[in-house]
Amino acid sequence: MGRGPLTGLRVLELSTVIAGPFAASLLADFGAEVIKISLPRGADQADDPLRGMPPHKDGKPLIWKVTNRNKRSITLDLRKPEGVAVYRELVAGADVVIEAMRPGSLAKRGLGYEDLRAINPRIVFCNISGYGMTGPYKDLPAHGIAFDTWAGLVNPEYDEEGFCFIPEHPSMGMHAGPLFGALGILAGVIRARETGEGCMLEIGQSDAAAYMDWYRSESWLAYERPEDEVTGNKADDYVRRAPGTAGMKEGVRYQMYDSADGHILFMASEQAFWKNFCDCVGRSELFERWPGSKFADHARGNRELQRELREIFRSKTSAEWIRLGDEKNFPIAPVNTPKSITKDPQFIDRFPLYPASKHGADMLPFPVKYVGEELPEPETAPTVGQHNRQVLRDVLGYDDAKIADLEAAGVFG
Repeated sequence: MGRGPLTGLRVLELSTVIAGPFAASLLADFGAEVIKISLPRGADQADDPLRGMPPHKDGKPLIWKVTNRNKRSITLDLRKPEGVAVYRELVAGADVVIEAMRPGSLAKRGLGYEDLRAINPRIVFCNISGYGMTGPYKDLPAHGIAFDTWAGLVNPEYDEEGFCFIPEHPSMGMHAGPLFGALGILAGVIRARETGEGCMLEIGQSDAAAYMDWYRSESWLAYERPEDEVTGNKADDYVRRAPGTAGMKEGVRYQMYDSADGHILFMASEQAFWKNFCDCVGRSELFERWPGSKFADHARGNRELQRELREIFRSKTSAEWIRLGDEKNFPIAPVNTPKSITKDPQFIDRFPLYPASKHGADMLPFPVKYVGEELPEPETAPTVGQHNRQVLRDVLGYDDAKIADLEAAGVFG
């Protein structure tokens, strides 16, 4: 295990719930030094909701271990002038500050971007919030799913009694927001090191959720233009199909099918791949009858062909189909669930889990790989305030007497 590429980058994270901790953990995975600053209990949002999110082990949330790995933790009561003074000293030697709470929370304490850049002109200040710093929703309380419903990613469903409910879905905004935040932070740091000038950036998790679904929303926008200007595919006689991925329901050569033991995704929309498949299964007559277009042909609405393919795919297991696709060169993929994906051989090869026996929770490694080197294995997430004395000694050079004075003043809670 070597040093991460961000070794030497110092990040101060003052945040609650998931977005801020996750953004900082992405940087920590690359070797950045992240000092997590928590408000002690009784100091405003001291009881971080993240500490109560399931699942739990021994009364402690596993999500805390995942999003706070590789960090050192200190507590500072920013209502006290001594706590503010310590925070300002930390900022003087930091590269990045991540504020993940309602926009302006630190500014109210005299610790906003303009205040901090007076201490450290190179500081990169990132605010991550629900709806961003502007707009009519900027102060609206919300949870992570709100950003996905706002972005049009989650369709309401109804149970057998007619009650509307939230269906199972991927959480996009609360993951994509921190990812874009980390990307923006690194861009800001590169410029700050070149020019000596820091910057402030702000990320709305709702914006990130919408951006990650750009294909669908931009397809709708495109189809609001005249039909003689924006058409459908040649394979569909240029007739517009439903925008984005909504038109996948009628697909045949591009569709999910039952296998002998689960499901597979078949994607032979290119003519050459379709021919390879037909030759592989000994059904060349299917290609001769329905050769289709060279590209982007889903054979939409061809129920006769769909029935043939349904029976063909039921004849082999998912693993057998994956092997044949690899050998005979036609695109096919497993259809996993969040539960089954960890048993997939590709997952096992690419994502060796950091085990709960060592880290307190089973955790996926960061998905970026550097050829010829490995990122350091993460350190276990700290308990709140675990590194109060260590950080003040190592980072700020405080002696025991000064630390004792701060403890007496209740700065650490």
